[in-house]
Parts: sequence; C-alpha cells; structure tokens
Amino acid sequence: MKPKTISIIVVIIVALILIKVLFLKSENPDAAKSGAPKNQTTSVTGYVVHPQLLENKIFSSGTVMANEEVALRPEVAGKLVAIYFKEGSTVKKGALLAKINDADLQAQLRKLQLQSKLSKDREARLKGLLDIQGVSQEEYDASSNLLQTMGADMDFTRAQISKTEIRAPFNGKIGLKQVSEGGFVSSADIIATIQQTDVLKIDFTVPERYSSIVAVGDMINFSVENQPGSYQAKVFAIEPRIDEQTRNIMIRAVYNNALSTIFPGAFAKIELIANKKESSLMVPTEAVIPELKGKKVFVSKAGKAVPVPVQTGTRTDAMIEIISGLNDGDTVITTGMMSLKPSAPVKIIGFKK
Repeated sequence: MKPKTISIIVVIIVALILIKVLFLKSENPDAAKSGAPKNQTTSVTGYVVHPQLLENKIFSSGTVMANEEVALRPEVAGKLVAIYFKEGSTVKKGALLAKINDADLQAQLRKLQLQSKLSKDREARLKGLLDIQGVSQEEYDASSNLLQTMGADMDFTRAQISKTEIRAPFNGKIGLKQVSEGGFVSSADIIATIQQTDVLKIDFTVPERYSSIVAVGDMINFSVENQPGSYQAKVFAIEPRIDEQTRNIMIRAVYNNALSTIFPGAFAKIELIANKKESSLMVPTEAVIPELKGKKVFVSKAGKAVPVPVQTGTRTDAMIEIISGLNDGDTVITTGMMSLKPSAPVKIIGFKK
C-alpha cells in the first residue's frame, strides 16, 4: 500500500474519532435522564375542599309583559258618541270608558216598561177577581205569563244597552286611543288598550335538561336595556310540557313594578338561581379526570398522590359538585394530574382559591 493511501486512511480514522468525541457525546445527558429515578417528586398545586354555598345559575333571555293586557273593542256596532278616558291615565275597574249610541234601545226599554206596568196592573185586577172566582184560572195564568215575558224582554234590552258601554275590566293604564268620537265602530275596531303594569310578568325559556331543578319560588335576577342595575323576580309558574321544536321549557316569573320603572315589551337578560344548596363540596373542574368507569381526582396524602373515585353533581362555570368520594379538608391536586401515578411523591407549591 502506498504511503499516501495510508496517510489518507489515518486522517479519516482520526476524523471519525474526533466526531464521536466532540458531537456524539452531547447525547449523554439524555441518556443520563433516561436513567433518572422513577420516583422523582412532582411539584403541584392543590385545593382544600370545604363545604360552601352552591348556586346553580342558568342564563337565558326573555320578554317583559304586563300582568294583564286587553284590547278594548265594542261588542256591538254603532256610532261612538262619547270617550270618557284620558290617554295614558290610570282607571279603576268598572269605569265607563266609551259609549256607543243606544237611543233606539233606550226607547224600546221605555216602551217595555210602560207595557209591563199595564200588564202588572191587569195581573193585579185578575188576581182579585180570581179570589172571588170572577175569572178563570187560565185567564189569570195568561196575564201572569205575559207579565213575566215583559220582564224578560226588559232584561234582554238592558243587556243590549250594557253592550254599548265599554268599561275597564281591571285597574290599569289606558294607552293611546285608536278612534274618535262621532266615528262608526264595530267589534273589529280597537278603541284603545289597557294594561296592568304595577305587576309584570317575565317569560323566558331554559333547556329541558334543567326542567328537574327549576321550581316555583326560585328567584331570578334580570336586567333591561333602558334601566341600570338588576331586579329580582320570583318564578310563578312553569309550563307543564317541553316544546317539541326547541326542546325548551317555558317559565314565568312575576315582578312588583310599583314604581313603574320597567315597561312591558322590554327585552330581559335572565339569571336564574336554581337548586340552591347551603353546604356542598366543590372542586375546580380541572381537578376531575374522566376515565372508563367514571371519574376520579388525585388527593395529596402524606406527600403521595392518591387516586380517589368520585361521583359528581351540578357543574358551574368553574367548579363542580362532588356528591361522594371526598371529605371536608381533603387536598385535591389541580395541576399535573395527567403525569401522576398512584402513590407518586408530590410537593404542594401553592393552593388554588
């Protein structure tokens, strides 16, 4: 072999040795890490479990409505001869609001009253004659029946006259009038609307999954666009069926609007507090680990991570209720759970509030 060839081979060997020493040696730290102790202590944060108030809050939107609202329409057609209300005013139940011409009915009633008086006098005379057998029983009965018929006719006419009067069906506020005096109206025409606004109804819906935890008497907080702050109302009634299209359930709450600060028709943002519990064990949602057979959490006991099966209940935006598996004072691990194994050493470096 030529000396030049030998020299090249030697240079190549030396270069390979240098590459191994200088570059492949950098992999040794990883190799050393792979041989690190398996029971290395893991730094985690914890949460100390204590009983606390649980308020299951449900958010929705709804509509504010008057407690009672009626469109005032005449029962009979005719000329509107008088309007007795002032627009926007408060009226009492039974107050006369408008009057339709009833001159023909009044004339008919007077005629019936005169005929009834004559029939009554005739019935009295025949009664006296019947006592002395001056007339037959049949003749007297005919006169008595005629008198009763006159009375029925007068009652009917009075009922017709009452239909020409539009009266307030309840205490409330009158809206804007839609007709004027002297105009012809029929049962299709609206005179005005009347609303009872001292008490308001708030109608809203919640998903069907909440149907079992919402009850009559629950309190809601609501706010409207035209008023600052929030107001409280009480759930008054719950629709006994779930809507087939939306799978929601309708709920109605009532609010005492004695100051008349809120108007019917307003859009309301609803916060319903349902299923309130005074003493519940709650943990952060990130502490609960789902698994094939249920759910578990890691509890720190004597510096070790101990897995504990738990049964969960109501969930809020950041916390979840623990029905069984934990006790008051347990320290639940809230970080690094996915890398923990049973009985792994842990060190609590902070607590979640």
